[in-house]
Amino acid sequence: MDFGRITVGDDLVLYLFGTPGQRRFDFMWDILSQGMLGFVVMVDSTKPETFREAKRILETFESYASTPYVVAANKQDMEDAWEPEDLRIILRLKPEVKILPCVATDKESVKNALLELLYSILDQLDQENGDKS
Repeated sequence: MDFGRITVGDDLVLYLFGTPGQRRFDFMWDILSQGMLGFVVMVDSTKPETFREAKRILETFESYASTPYVVAANKQDMEDAWEPEDLRIILRLKPEVKILPCVATDKESVKNALLELLYSILDQLDQENGDKS
C-alpha cells in the first residue's frame, strides 16, 4: 500500500492511500474506504483485458461510500490507448463522472486528476452544506 500527503493550502491537506487493484488486495479496500471523501481509479487505457476488473473496482468502491470519484485514463501518450470517452462507454460511467486523460509519469497530468477529484469533493460538501442551510 502507498501513502502520500499533499499540502494544498494553509488549511487543506490531502492524504492519499493507494492500493493495488488485484483481487488479492481487496481486503484492504473496505478499511481504506472508512472516512474516504473521494477516490481515483486509474485505468490502463492500453489494456482492454483490464477493463472488466476496473469496472469491478469502481462498483466495489461505489458500494462502500457515496463519495465523488474520477477515473484516470492512464497511458494516453501511447498510440494504442483507448480514448477517454470510449472508456466511459465500456466502463458504463454516468455522464457526471469525470474521466480524465492521464499519463501517470507526468506530474502535471496526475496533479490535474487529483485537482478534479478535489473540486468534486468540494462541490459535494458545498451541496451538503447548502442542503442544511
